[in-house]
Amino acid sequence: MGILSKVNVVRRSLMRNLTKNIGKSNTEQGITLVNRNDIKRVLICRPNARLGNLLLITPFVQELEETFPNCKIDLFVKGSLAPVIFQNYGQISRIIELPKKPFSNLLKYFSVWISLKKYKYDIAINVDQGSSSGRLATQFSNSKFKFFGDLPFSANLYYGDYAHIAKYPIYHFRDYLTKLGFEKKDSTIAPLDLKLNSHEIAAGKKTLENLVENTNKTICIFTYATGAKCLSESWWEDFYANLKAEYKNYNIIEILPIENVSQIGFKAPTFYSKHIREIGAVIANADLFIGADSGIMHLSSAVLTPTVGLFSVSKLKKYEPYDNNSIGIDINNFSKKDYFRVFDTILNNGKSAIYYKAI
Repeated sequence: MGILSKVNVVRRSLMRNLTKNIGKSNTEQGITLVNRNDIKRVLICRPNARLGNLLLITPFVQELEETFPNCKIDLFVKGSLAPVIFQNYGQISRIIELPKKPFSNLLKYFSVWISLKKYKYDIAINVDQGSSSGRLATQFSNSKFKFFGDLPFSANLYYGDYAHIAKYPIYHFRDYLTKLGFEKKDSTIAPLDLKLNSHEIAAGKKTLENLVENTNKTICIFTYATGAKCLSESWWEDFYANLKAEYKNYNIIEILPIENVSQIGFKAPTFYSKHIREIGAVIANADLFIGADSGIMHLSSAVLTPTVGLFSVSKLKKYEPYDNNSIGIDINNFSKKDYFRVFDTILNNGKSAIYYKAI
């Protein structure tokens, strides 16, 4: 571990200890908001720069848009990806961006924090209850109501999908709103959504057609992931050989990561781009996406393509793709036969892919 990594570990530990009690005593009992239209401005705090973590708050944004149709939403994030991800969300007003590398730009880093005080909010929301920076931003904001995400709520007793990182904040927020006088909401939580427009999807279709040069159905694979989530080259080469043998009448293309590497030695036709929406548009025109737990896996889910997430070390129930006949599978408990049963079910537009979680 490098010096900078060690500094970040110490920094995160220190921040957690300093902020763990922020919001613990915050209660909003007995307060009634007469009309949901009174909520005009909301702040979402998710100071994280990773593609997957930002895509995972798109269901929360959709929840707010539906619950408060007249509100404007500001996002407090890190890095420069959020404007790209949320460009087609009509109620997003302002995106407050912390620099991705704060130690390299301390002046901007502190000025962004100070800017939180410039606007008044009706509600400030910390999306991730474990985020010390999110807690601090929510506390620091100039907001009438502050939601820190860790209410004493036993949602896990009522919802089987409570553990998912995109869902449990919404279940908690719905419970919080009942304490502000709103009715209980039990509707299905929205999927991740990049909100590609028709022009983007058409461009992605043309790119894919130029790549495969036929009209066969297409399976996208993504062979890279960070750290221990990255499966070995030998695992992927064996998997790819079996996939080709099983699906001879399908196109199989590899989406390449920003690092421009391939765990199968570039044996499949490849697509490379540094533009998230362009990558998403290509995946949106595929019939199935297969990849390890990564930001690109969440991108596939967010363009509503049936997605199979391959999990080996990370928590499946917390990060697995959902909706659109998508599923996460634990490769430690699956045989090759099991893989193809899952793929067949999805490619045949079956409704029973959820069954294979129990294998």
